[in-house]
Amino acid sequence: MRVLLLGPPGAGKGTQAKLLKEQFGACQVSTGDILRRAAAERSPLGEKAAALMAKGELVPDGLMIDLVAERLRGDDCLAGFILDGFPRTLDQAEGLEAILEAMGSGLDCVFSIWVPHNVIILRLEGRRSCKTCGALYHLVSQPPRRIGVCDRCGGELYQREDDRVETIRARLRVYEAQTAPLVDYYRKKGLLKEIDGVGSVEEIRCRMLLALGEVGT
Repeated sequence: MRVLLLGPPGAGKGTQAKLLKEQFGACQVSTGDILRRAAAERSPLGEKAAALMAKGELVPDGLMIDLVAERLRGDDCLAGFILDGFPRTLDQAEGLEAILEAMGSGLDCVFSIWVPHNVIILRLEGRRSCKTCGALYHLVSQPPRRIGVCDRCGGELYQREDDRVETIRARLRVYEAQTAPLVDYYRKKGLLKEIDGVGSVEEIRCRMLLALGEVGT
């Protein structure tokens, strides 16, 4: 399985990627996690990534292509992969195509998960993360037992900078300008499967599995 997930921030790509990973045993490649870890380590690259993410801007294409190429060569990706958050621009899509050609491989399916902007803002604004273990909560749909305290480790919960309303709106504008054209790019290649991203996690998972059944796994 070699699958790519497209969709605006907050569309549920990460959640669905984890479910596909569990079901099919493919590795999950999340550039968001890679960049947040780099930012947390406060390396020169991490500092730059943190500044860009705080403003809702994209990391340069060359950097992302190099990070993903290295990741896809990992032993755990030999049986397949699920790309979550990459590519985000047409240049990155062409870079990914070159990477896969060099590996003698290609994509099986590209999912485009669609969710209205007002729903996305509600989803992201309510998210809280644990500073200690990274566990995620939502003030409405998955609140912690104690306000501001992680159920798992007792760590402090906080709102990430990129989950604040002004940053969410900036991220959505960037997505529409630079990433949405990828939908047409992959549609023309005959790889695109459009998924309604409104509903329960299980409902969306079933829609994706049905689409995968149409193209094979």
